[in-house]
Amino acid sequence: MFGAGDSESRMVRGVARYGQLTVDPEGNSETVSYPDEEQIYFILEGTGLVEYGGQKVPVKRNDFLYLPVNLRHGVSNPSKAPCVLLIMGYRIPKDVQIIPTPKLLMANVDDVKVVPTHGPGTKFKLLVGDTLSQRDTLAAGQVMTSLFLMEFDPGIDNYPHHHEAEEEIYFILRGRGEMATGAGPTGEEGRYPVKAGDAYFYRVNATVGFYRGPGAENPVILAIRSRYPFTKVEGAWSR
Repeated sequence: MFGAGDSESRMVRGVARYGQLTVDPEGNSETVSYPDEEQIYFILEGTGLVEYGGQKVPVKRNDFLYLPVNLRHGVSNPSKAPCVLLIMGYRIPKDVQIIPTPKLLMANVDDVKVVPTHGPGTKFKLLVGDTLSQRDTLAAGQVMTSLFLMEFDPGIDNYPHHHEAEEEIYFILRGRGEMATGAGPTGEEGRYPVKAGDAYFYRVNATVGFYRGPGAENPVILAIRSRYPFTKVEGAWSR
């Protein structure tokens, strides 16, 4: 979708790749290793096995996991149904020294508690943060700062705002609505209809927001942010 393989890849900076991978029944992905890219997997459908440094770790729907640089990884699917996942990769500055964790960092959305971060009617789950995070389920990211879920009750929207030093991607997991995007801090915005499976990339300082649509199903969005530009602050990367 964004980064590698995208004809508009010049628009993204910290994002190396953001895409969906489907592994057919009894199929395998290529096993890869990147010296300058951290990745996050999010399992959308099915089950499978993730190779991590020679280990094969079972994964299922709603699992999320962090994959550091210089560690071989891939996905196999011994089941009879497809395994579908999002792959989110971020470029690591060359002078960052990272030692891969011997054990795969992984959790499941169903085990993460809702936090009241944005007022009544919003349900946020904080999944992955940076290495300094004390609130996210996994504290691991170098350039990636926050992977989180948002769910909106009837009558509740994610009002337009902007981030001065972070790129952001919204992926609609469930429901429908209107995505807000535009010219950043001036408050200018356009509204575009979206449905499950749609993804939006927001550059630094762009307007970002979401208006839920009519219907009984509450929209659920998987959002991810990353730092840009890169400067080092107390062991993490910030603006």
